[in-house]
Amino acid sequence: MLAVKSILFMVIGFTILIKGADFFVDGASGIAEKFHIPQIIIGLTIVAFGTSAPEAAISISAAFAGTTGIAIGNILGSNLLNILIILGLSACIVPLHIGKSSIKFDIPFNLFITLVLVLFGVIFGELNIFSGVIFWVLMIAFLIHLFRAAKNEMQEKDTEEPPKKQKHIFLLCLYIVGGIIAIIFGSDLAVDNATVIASDILHIDDRLIGLTIIALGTSLPELMTSVTAARKGNADIAVGNILGSNIFNILFVLGTVSLIAPVTFSMSFVIDGIIGIVSVILLYFLSKDDDTLSRRDGITFLLCYIAYFVYLLAVNL
Repeated sequence: MLAVKSILFMVIGFTILIKGADFFVDGASGIAEKFHIPQIIIGLTIVAFGTSAPEAAISISAAFAGTTGIAIGNILGSNLLNILIILGLSACIVPLHIGKSSIKFDIPFNLFITLVLVLFGVIFGELNIFSGVIFWVLMIAFLIHLFRAAKNEMQEKDTEEPPKKQKHIFLLCLYIVGGIIAIIFGSDLAVDNATVIASDILHIDDRLIGLTIIALGTSLPELMTSVTAARKGNADIAVGNILGSNIFNILFVLGTVSLIAPVTFSMSFVIDGIIGIVSVILLYFLSKDDDTLSRRDGITFLLCYIAYFVYLLAVNL
C-alpha cells in the first residue's frame, strides 16, 4: 500500500512540476517577446532556464532535505539523459544540424564545466561555498558571452518579423508566478516520495534514484521541447535547448545548491561524471566533421545510455 501511494504521489509531483515549467517558459518567453528581447536570448536563456527549472527545484529541495545524493545524481543523470537520450532520439527523428558556434564554444564549454565539477568533487570531496561561487562566476561569464553573441547577430541580421498576437502582460505574469508555485510544490512532492521509494521500499541509495527516476522525470521538459523541435525541423532549438540546459544545470543549479549547504560528492559520482565527460566528447567528434548528428549517431547515443543504465543496475542492485 505504501509503495502504490508513494509512486502515485511521485507521478503527481512530476506532473505538476512539468506543467509548472511549461507555464513558466510560456510566461517568461511572452514577456521577453512583448519587450522585444531577441529570440536567440530567449531560446538560450529563458527556455533553457525554464526547462532546467525542475532540476533546480528538485536539487534545491533535496539539498534542504539533506538527500545530497539526489541533488548531484539528478544533475549528472539529467545531463547524461539530455545528450544520450534526448539528442539521440531527436537525431533518430531527423538529422540535427549543429551550428558552428555550438561546436566552437557551447560544446567545449559543456566539457569544461563538467571537468570542473568532477575536479571539485575529487579535490574537496564535496561541493562547497567556493564551488558555488566559481559556478556562479562562470554562469555570469556565459550569460555575458550570450548577450554579446546575440548583439552581434542582431546587427548582422536586421530583419523585422511580422507582429505576433501576444497575451496580456497580467496573464503572462500569472503564468510565471503560477509556474514557480507549481514547480516548488511539485518538486517537494516528487523528492519526498522518491526518497521513500528509494530507501524504504527498494532499499537502494539516493544516488541511483537521483541518476535514473528523478533524472528522467526532470528531463521530460527538455525531451518534449527538443523532440518537438526536431519533428518541426527546428534543429537549432533542439540542440540549443540541450546545451543550454546542461550549462544551467551545473552552473546555476549546483552552484546555488552549493551556496545553500555543502553537498557531499561521493567517489561513485566520479564515474558518473567521467561518463558525462565522455558523452560530451562523443558529441563534439560526431558533430565536428559535417556539423550534423545523423540517425546513426543518434542510435550510437541511445546504445551508450543503455550500456550506462546496465552498469548502474549491475553496481547498485
